[in-house]
Amino acid sequence: MSDAVFRVAAVLTGVIAPLGEHGKESAIGKKPVGHRVWLGETGLDGDEQAERKHHGGPQKAMLHYAFDHYDVWRSEWLATPAGRTRLDARGAFGENISTLGMTESTVCVGDVYRIGGAIVQVSQPRQPCWKLNLRFSREDMSRRVQDTRRTGWYYRVLEAGEIGAGDTIERLARPHPGWTIERLLRVLYVDRDDLAALEAIANLDTLAPSLRATAKKRLANGTVESWSSRLDTPPSQNRDA
Repeated sequence: MSDAVFRVAAVLTGVIAPLGEHGKESAIGKKPVGHRVWLGETGLDGDEQAERKHHGGPQKAMLHYAFDHYDVWRSEWLATPAGRTRLDARGAFGENISTLGMTESTVCVGDVYRIGGAIVQVSQPRQPCWKLNLRFSREDMSRRVQDTRRTGWYYRVLEAGEIGAGDTIERLARPHPGWTIERLLRVLYVDRDDLAALEAIANLDTLAPSLRATAKKRLANGTVESWSSRLDTPPSQNRDA
């Protein structure tokens, strides 16, 4: 057992609502809840997802985003009023849990944590999508999140239970200490042809099957998958369309 203990600053949920000028349905708008919430296999009670194909489910039961990044985002390049406003409160990135002290460089794939009455395991990094462009009124926001590797990460639920603001986050196990979320993201998006690293990712037993499959496809095909459909806002949703 590790002595690394952190604390939940906020638990957040959201409901499906129009997003952007064309009213695309999304539940990316998360708000802190003032009571304890049941965390089950597929997520938090009261938390909705508009597109179950890409969001939610056992491998993406809960999204964690470091509040540590908010000051960095503010200081960099978010010059749009909408972008600044989003960063005034937790939940700007659609996260379900917000903390200080845990980031992609300190959290590893497969880490097991006790959060309140639940036990969870880090399953994969968030793969940002174009809804962040609408959320922040910037056409490059999703790519910026990916390029900076300030993505956040998802948990699968090993033991359901209630969680709430103020709960401790205690690390119980770290099966892959060499595979931080940041390192995984670097291989996926920067060192994309590192064959040895891809082989290791393909065999990371605690990593979500979809990303293990991505590594296997790169090894088999020798090519990197296109990210355009995930990162670029479709013309029908673009505010300038």
